[in-house]
Amino acid sequence: AAAGLERPQVVSHVQQALNYTVFDCKWVPRSARLLCLGSAARGTGLVQLYELHGARLELLREMEKPKPIKCGTFGATSLQQRYLATGDFDGNLNIWNLEAPEIPVYSVKGHKEIINSIDGVGGLGIGEGAPEIVTGSRDGTVKVWDPRQNDTPVANMEPVQGESKRDCWTVAFGNAYNQEERVVCAGYDNGDIKLFDLKTMSLRWETNIKNGVCSVEFDRKDINMNKLVATSLEGKFHVFDMRTQHPTKGFASVSEKAQKSTIWQVRHLPQNRDIFMTSGGSGSLHLWKYEYPAQRSKKDSEGSEMGVAGSVCLLQNVTLSTQPISSLDWSPDKKGLCVCGAFDQTVRVLIVTKLNKI
Repeated sequence: AAAGLERPQVVSHVQQALNYTVFDCKWVPRSARLLCLGSAARGTGLVQLYELHGARLELLREMEKPKPIKCGTFGATSLQQRYLATGDFDGNLNIWNLEAPEIPVYSVKGHKEIINSIDGVGGLGIGEGAPEIVTGSRDGTVKVWDPRQNDTPVANMEPVQGESKRDCWTVAFGNAYNQEERVVCAGYDNGDIKLFDLKTMSLRWETNIKNGVCSVEFDRKDINMNKLVATSLEGKFHVFDMRTQHPTKGFASVSEKAQKSTIWQVRHLPQNRDIFMTSGGSGSLHLWKYEYPAQRSKKDSEGSEMGVAGSVCLLQNVTLSTQPISSLDWSPDKKGLCVCGAFDQTVRVLIVTKLNKI
């Protein structure tokens, strides 16, 4: 029972009803502010900026844009700028200065169809190297952009000739621990996971988890690849140990059936890379901890190094909504502070307690 008392609790701190569909929510770094991005009933895009005041959210600014906004990231700009990059339903990548949000500071028609997922690295002190943004789209392509270069992506990963195009649902940067190294992981609607090495401009690894890949995230972007979590359409997630790549078997992994419904998102706790939260189609959140094995690699019969997967344990779960929780973001500054958006048109600020006791 004493051990039970130490379990983290997920406390709903503030609930804010919205009059539109929210697709993504983000904490503004170094602030008590958060953003909700989505689609208004009349088919336009909305960005709302809120500030947390005790137990309530105050709406500071609302920006309406021509197209519904699917996703956003702060990851490619400095802490001084804190520009927001967004992907919309029309395939546009825009970067906004939230202080003067009328006209984007950078804009490109990035894809032929909706941008499903976006990630940034090289800003906010996250990751070495250029301030880059990656976008994944229904058109089957994954593109990397450097906002300092106009109109053309610095990398374009598209299906090879004769290969059918798959809807890319999720993208994430990783391995950005020095100026040269950087990878992009992409997950697709048919269960494919592909790891692109941007240093060598090659496909470094691929696998298939037999189910649409809803979300991928490295436990840290700015270190030697350590772990990658991939979540799926049918309630399973997979944790890959990315430290040791076997020549034929690839990366070792452990999988867990978290729930019966889709796992929409995975987000690692910024202050502890071995704790992560998944959000589900059933309106629930699950908090997990990864336990490393006694040895992370071993030699196979051929003498090649192969990884050894660890295990995951469930720390806590809570059901908040009758609708899917589609977006999730931890505060980079306050440990345990979290925001999530659900299809019941509600944004919730959560506090996860006792995270320093784990």
